[in-house]
Amino acid sequence: MKININDIGGIVAKQDERYVVKDNTALNNLVLSSTDLAPNKSTSGHRHKGQEEVYIFVTGFGKMELDDITIDVTQGDVILIEDNVFHRVHAGPTGTYFVCVFDGRRNH
Repeated sequence: MKININDIGGIVAKQDERYVVKDNTALNNLVLSSTDLAPNKSTSGHRHKGQEEVYIFVTGFGKMELDDITIDVTQGDVILIEDNVFHRVHAGPTGTYFVCVFDGRRNH
């Protein structure tokens, strides 16, 4: 199946003044999720015991918390999130759009 990174398909899983999150659940074991994070807004942040995750930043820039460190993120960055690491994204003044891949057996 071929999709476009700018529109991964799927359904809107979450939406509020901060972001629109879409999940594509076409695969059996992985979920492809996109987040369009509004300017100067942040995700709630979370961790997943026993599971890893990959974030791919497509547009914009901001910061990402990974446990007790904060790193700059921008278009083209790929962040590998290890098992049980707390993670949260903070968008810069232009917002940011990123795609993540995670194990489909969990509830986000």
